[in-house]
Amino acid sequence: MKIFRTSNSRTRALARGVQGRVFRTFFAAVFAFGILSPAAVVFAVVWTAPPISTSVAATQDILPERLLPAPDVQPTSLPDPAFNVYANTLSGTVPCPLCELPPRVYVPNSRAGTVDIIDPATFRVVDHYRVGFIPHHIAPAWDMSALYVDNEGSSSLTVLDIHTGHPTGQVSIPFPYNIYFTPDGTKAVDVVERLQRVEFRDWRNGWKLMGAVSIPWPGADHLDFSADGSYFMISTEYSGMVAKVDTVNMKLAGYVHVGGLPIDVKVSPDGSLFYVTNQGRMGVSVIDPVSMREVQFIPTGRGAHGLQVSRDTKSLYVSNRLEGSVSVIDFARRSVVAKWVIAGGGSPDMLQLSPDGTQLWASGRYHATVYVFDTKTGNLLARIPVGAEDHGLTYFPNVGQHSLGHNGVYR
Repeated sequence: MKIFRTSNSRTRALARGVQGRVFRTFFAAVFAFGILSPAAVVFAVVWTAPPISTSVAATQDILPERLLPAPDVQPTSLPDPAFNVYANTLSGTVPCPLCELPPRVYVPNSRAGTVDIIDPATFRVVDHYRVGFIPHHIAPAWDMSALYVDNEGSSSLTVLDIHTGHPTGQVSIPFPYNIYFTPDGTKAVDVVERLQRVEFRDWRNGWKLMGAVSIPWPGADHLDFSADGSYFMISTEYSGMVAKVDTVNMKLAGYVHVGGLPIDVKVSPDGSLFYVTNQGRMGVSVIDPVSMREVQFIPTGRGAHGLQVSRDTKSLYVSNRLEGSVSVIDFARRSVVAKWVIAGGGSPDMLQLSPDGTQLWASGRYHATVYVFDTKTGNLLARIPVGAEDHGLTYFPNVGQHSLGHNGVYR
């Protein structure tokens, strides 16, 4: 044991001596190399750097594809916003200079041949005058520069000044039941129900005829445009048909039979479907405009008639004219989630929304009354007496960049 320890001690001492001489010789060489060459700095850094791991994880960390991209090409965390046909109406704010006009509700009284003007702040009629025979709707111009009263019985449009609300002129066109404007503003559409056709007219240049499309079914009266404006879907009330019309080539492009008495038409916020009230079937048909078929029917109430999209575009209001109520359809569920009943009865017809979306206005076709609902509670806020057979009332000015006509459809 003693001899073994002594041998080990001598061996270790010898090793330390040799190692010391080797290291002293090495560092002397490094020192000389540093004096003789600038490359010594690089050599020293490489020599003293920690060893590089050759594990899989380490290899992945240094691969080029794992490097962060330059700041200007880094992906954002926000998804693209969902498309919404009614995006320009979501703000609830009337664009200026229209915002400077006093808000008014214009009511055409079909049997009386008059127009009543209501101040929505007081719920009182503040003006009244005669127009042509059988005025059905009051349509804002595409650029909202004027209001047009469609006098079907007089084959004329009464032009109203948006500042005074008073008549300033007249346009002669055949039997206008409804007036619409294509989304691009290039054409006006005169719905000539009596002659079973629609006429495309140049409203900026004397309302000259640009083309006409025969609708081979009786009762063509209400329509709405596709998201891109390339076609519209139009109801034919007395035949149970809904037709598709190409607005570019001005020709009939298809049709679908839904039965009953189809009336008002609205495109869904995402532009994929059309909702059509059906007074005969007491509900709303949901139509796929590509396959041209009814994909769903939503019961709402007796005499389903008018339609209005809510300001947040989550709901669709439906007037049930023969029942005296308004149903609320949830677009996401495609089902009725509420119903507002007029105490004592009523006949709500065409609908309009206040700019902020808190009030739903409805003409009372058979009661010479305008109804105002609170959209948050469904409560009736007011009943306003007007002329006989009040029909397509409009709340003006309103939100949106353009008017598509009817009684105030904005985008």
